[in-house]
Order: sequence, then structure tokens, then C-alpha cells
Amino acid sequence: MPFVLTIDQRGSRRGPDRVAGALDVLADVPVVLGFERTAGDEFQGVLDRPAAVVDVLVRLVRAGGWSVGIGAGPVQTPLPESTRAATGPAFLAARRAVDTAKTRTTRLAVQGVDQEAAADAQALATALAVLLQRRSPQAWEAIDLVAAGRTQAEAAAALGISRQAVGQRLAAAANEVEQDLHPVLARLLGRAEGGRR
Repeated sequence: MPFVLTIDQRGSRRGPDRVAGALDVLADVPVVLGFERTAGDEFQGVLDRPAAVVDVLVRLVRAGGWSVGIGAGPVQTPLPESTRAATGPAFLAARRAVDTAKTRTTRLAVQGVDQEAAADAQALATALAVLLQRRSPQAWEAIDLVAAGRTQAEAAAALGISRQAVGQRLAAAANEVEQDLHPVLARLLGRAEGGRR
């Protein structure tokens, strides 16, 4: 069973439309049905890998300004060519989730076949979002360089700071904690869709 993500731009009446930019940010994410605008400032996509759902969540939380609803469960098959034409319980769950997300501080929510696992996934996703939202731009610079394969010494040289300062930025950003949370959240999402991943 797949995951449906319904994503709504926050404060769209007070600012420019950011959907096209978000679609570009998510263009390389593996999907079953691609992310596409469904109405106004909202877009949806269908994914089948819990780890990809976590990746999308991290990217959108980092970008800021989005309410994210994750629906885990079945969809009607055969799938159409367009996300806009697809239906099924996972789409209804994603709709409920994004409506709930709009009322939550972290602006994300999870609904699934296994409601207990969905609640657990939502709790962990909330903790991950809080961690990400507290990061400074300087911490993200260091994280991006290390994630791209550079050593801390190479990242320090690129940033014009000491290796110790890079280590301090990574520690303050709780980068190791974040990386530990990703597979756990993916497993909980897998359970929320009724699987035993």
C-alpha cells in the first residue's frame, strides 16, 4: 500500500505562490505518481517507500511554510496516470491529515490504516520537525557539506572555520540524532499503512 502526501502552502494569500518551487525541490524523489498541483496552493504525490516519505518531510520542514498531511493505506487500482485522477482511502486519510496539520504547531500530521502506528509516526515526525526547525543557517551549511561527502576538515576549509567549529555546529544541530530518527520513522510509517516493515 502506498502513501499519499497532501501538502498545502501556509499563508498563500499573503505571499507569492511557492508550489512550483516546492515541486522542483521534490523532483528527484522516487514516486508512484508524481507530485502535482491539485488545487490552488496545494499539491499531492503518491509514494511507496517510507524512507522517501521521510525525505520529503525533511525537505519541506527545512523549506518552511507548508502543512503536510501523510495518508497511509490503500488506493484504488489500477492507478491512473495523474495524481489528480487517483482515489482511495489513502487520499481520504491524507486529506484528514493535512486538515489536522493546519491546526498543529509543527504543521504535520499522519493518518493510517493502523491508527496506533500512525499516532506513533506522527509523534516521532513532530520531534524530528522540532529538531529541524531549530537549526541555524550555519548548522545547515555544515550539514550539507558533510552530507555531500566532505570530511569535517574539508567542510571547515570550505566554510573558512576550524574543524572544531564544524563539529560544534553538527553537535548543536543534533545531526546524529536526526539520522537515527529517519529509519525509525520510516518503520513506523510502514506499520501505519498496515505493513510490518
